[in-house]
Amino acid sequence: MSKTLTLGNGSLLINLGAAAEVRDLYFPYAGLENHLGGHLAHSLGVFVDDRMSWLTENDWEIKIELENDVLAGKIQAVNRALDVSLLLTDLVYNEKNIFLRKLTVKNLLTDRARRIKVFFHHQFELYESHTAHTAYFDPAKQVVIHYRNRRVFLVNGTLDGKPFDDYSTGVFGSEGKEGTHKDAEDGKLEKNNIEHGQVDSVIGLTGQFAPLEEKILYYWLAVGESIGETIALNDYVLERGPGHLVKTTQDFWRAWVNRRRFNFYGLTPETIRLFNQSLLVIRAHVSHNGAIIASGDSNAWQKDKDTYAYVWPRDAAMAALALSSAGDTNVARSFFTFCNEVISPDGYFMHKYSPDGALGSSWHPWLRNGEKQLPIQEDGTALVLWSLWRYYEISKDLEFIESIYNSLIKKTADFMVLYRDERTGLPQPSYDLWEEKWGVSTFTAASVYGALGAAGNFARLLGKVKSEKIYFETAAAMKEGILRYLYDRERGYFVKLIKFNAPAGELIYDTTIDSSSLYGILAFDLLPSDDERARRALTATEAALANRNAAGGLARYEGDAYHRTDGTVGNPWFITTLWFANRQVAAAKNETDLAVVRNWFNWCVRYAKPSGLLSEQVHAETGEQLSVSPLVWSHAEFVRTVIAYLDKAEELGLCQNCNPVY
Repeated sequence: MSKTLTLGNGSLLINLGAAAEVRDLYFPYAGLENHLGGHLAHSLGVFVDDRMSWLTENDWEIKIELENDVLAGKIQAVNRALDVSLLLTDLVYNEKNIFLRKLTVKNLLTDRARRIKVFFHHQFELYESHTAHTAYFDPAKQVVIHYRNRRVFLVNGTLDGKPFDDYSTGVFGSEGKEGTHKDAEDGKLEKNNIEHGQVDSVIGLTGQFAPLEEKILYYWLAVGESIGETIALNDYVLERGPGHLVKTTQDFWRAWVNRRRFNFYGLTPETIRLFNQSLLVIRAHVSHNGAIIASGDSNAWQKDKDTYAYVWPRDAAMAALALSSAGDTNVARSFFTFCNEVISPDGYFMHKYSPDGALGSSWHPWLRNGEKQLPIQEDGTALVLWSLWRYYEISKDLEFIESIYNSLIKKTADFMVLYRDERTGLPQPSYDLWEEKWGVSTFTAASVYGALGAAGNFARLLGKVKSEKIYFETAAAMKEGILRYLYDRERGYFVKLIKFNAPAGELIYDTTIDSSSLYGILAFDLLPSDDERARRALTATEAALANRNAAGGLARYEGDAYHRTDGTVGNPWFITTLWFANRQVAAAKNETDLAVVRNWFNWCVRYAKPSGLLSEQVHAETGEQLSVSPLVWSHAEFVRTVIAYLDKAEELGLCQNCNPVY
């Protein structure tokens, strides 16, 4: 089920589906412990005139957007058969772990008053398990509580200032029982006050509505590690008023997203809106400890038996860099602190990590052809260091840099110096950034070159003369190796990767045209954009990877089979298309050149969801989003490319103070 909206505060992350149902609910980290298990849902229904309709049914017209400049959903739902409309504002309170829904319920009939009842249905898999749960009604506090050990979820709501008037708990998926949502379908609940096992619950709020009358209803879900904690949160909502919490959260996010006054030269309102939405989406995927997950969308669970809810050092570094570039250095500092805590003793990062810092799942082996290997993607290690230097350029946070120099900067740089092939000067083999090929990829080698340059800059900054010399000399040797071994002079592009045919030691070339090869060469300043080799590579890459079907955009590499549409070079990705746009920014000489870049921003807007979510890739013909949505890296590249565009516009004298961050 496609995700349409992402909300969060660093401890509580919630994704909504197409029917405004809660599909993912993570706590206590963004991305760790999905208490809906990736397949359950919290649904909303309306009972009126002896008819029940859940929003998951086909008789609802639903539009889901992200509120302007706010990490909050704006959801419109209309049922013409029932003559009822709902307007929802959904958000996670920025200060405490409370999910809030403000519903404006309207009777659309012009000639008759009616009794309208709104139901909220809940299913949980606490700790991602369906066993040993309890759900009960607390008569003292007039709330429903679900709990298992130290995971507690409290449900409440008010209409006309009064608490919910109906409730029930039940069992589903066992004992032949379907759950309390079936109980709700006649408009009246049995008020069963406790169940254990695989349990669910429903609460109902009833109001009398005059013709065309609308009323505001509030619903909230308080989340904590004890019953006492959630009851205290419930009291907090009641004391301050749910409407007040909604407003203060809206105010916070508006202030956060607009604290830097960008001059969005030449950009459409839609592009500006997607820029701000992208910042908010990235921020929602950041945990309180600095972990930045790739995506909270559990859809991949159904296909691959795992999710994207991990910290890939590569993806997270790009997200941290995007937020830093937009003026939020606090998140980046937290992320680099997280990196400092999980880095291996030898100075490399593993494949991926859980948001709590534990080692994440992996398919990379420790043994290849009977020999030990490091199951790493070295570009992940390199990008952390490279992005850290960019963080410093923006923040000038020298004290922080000095505090992590030995434990993170020097450790990773020394590893990259040592983890090289003596014959070529290139890095030892590792998995490429797409996590598919083992060898020495152009992108990885270029990222290591960029990271060693960053390490040299840090060493010079702190007076580490010996290290400075080593890092810059190794970077120079790396550049020489890349230009010698990875550039195909005859065909004019950088190859995907090389590897050695042991024991003969001969080089084997994978000559696939890969968008990351060109991007790596230019992004890490190995060659200027006007270099003849760079220009030839740009032409060859566009010719090979441009999607000639209706959706447009650029594919990852030739023959990409992941979610592939038959008869195409591969589906276009937001990341790779934005890489191409970024290279056009770098080469731009005038306003006309920048106008071409704006077309790529419009392309992203065209295929974004109404809520602003960008997926991993889109269907080559229809533009339908494919794979997980959102993908944080897609949003990071959009932010970074827009900022690069603004910097170029300022450099060309087309605007003043386009980017107030630098």
